[in-house]
Amino acid sequence: MTFNFENKVALVTGAASGMGLATAKAFASAGASVVLADVNKEAVEAAATALATEGHKVIGIRCDVADLADVEAMVTKTIETFGGLDAAFNNAGVQSPVAETALANPHDYDFVMGVNLRGIWNCMKCELLHMREKGSGTIVNNSSLGGLVGIAERGIYHASKHGVVGLTRSAGLEYAPKGIRINAICPGIIATPMVTGMLETQPEAMDLMMKDVPIGRLGRAEEIADAVLWLSSSASTFVIGHALPVDGGYTVR
Repeated sequence: MTFNFENKVALVTGAASGMGLATAKAFASAGASVVLADVNKEAVEAAATALATEGHKVIGIRCDVADLADVEAMVTKTIETFGGLDAAFNNAGVQSPVAETALANPHDYDFVMGVNLRGIWNCMKCELLHMREKGSGTIVNNSSLGGLVGIAERGIYHASKHGVVGLTRSAGLEYAPKGIRINAICPGIIATPMVTGMLETQPEAMDLMMKDVPIGRLGRAEEIADAVLWLSSSASTFVIGHALPVDGGYTVR
């Protein structure tokens, strides 16, 4: 499917690498003006420069999504630079160490929740303040297969991602009458730097997870980008508050 986002403005967090970068590239290729945001200033500016060199309308912004002031500044810069905001992919997220619940570190809990759940809430809050004024817009939040199922010793991460699904569904109901569509994607095991790190540090856990992927391979970041653009496009205008699995069949076993 070919998407057309000419004269649209898209914002992507966690855009320096992986699913975020693939989605930012897809929005740009579809004609959108794109804001790439990431906590890694050098990496996101390099990614934006590379896309600008190819002729795309982009900027890179350093943003810690767990910091509401950073997010407010990010959305303000988006609107000042490109004149509005039509589509947002709230993608930034972190993993938590594998740990028995009773032994999990409270600091890990606070950090993961701060980025994965509070970060989504921060982004939605600021994006919606603009979108509700103009009466249109789309938001896609990045949850995970971990937002749909449980896995032993991954309670902190899965709790954060279940929270993203709940937030998406509630906000989806709230803003559909206002012309704003909010959905989530639930990626499976995707070939990204985060998963590469898990393959290196937790090979046995990753082997067990891969045995449960019917398609028999890692997903590609570009496959997630396709799902995000579909949910952000006119092809999905009747889809509200949905948590879309893009997981090679993991959650339908």
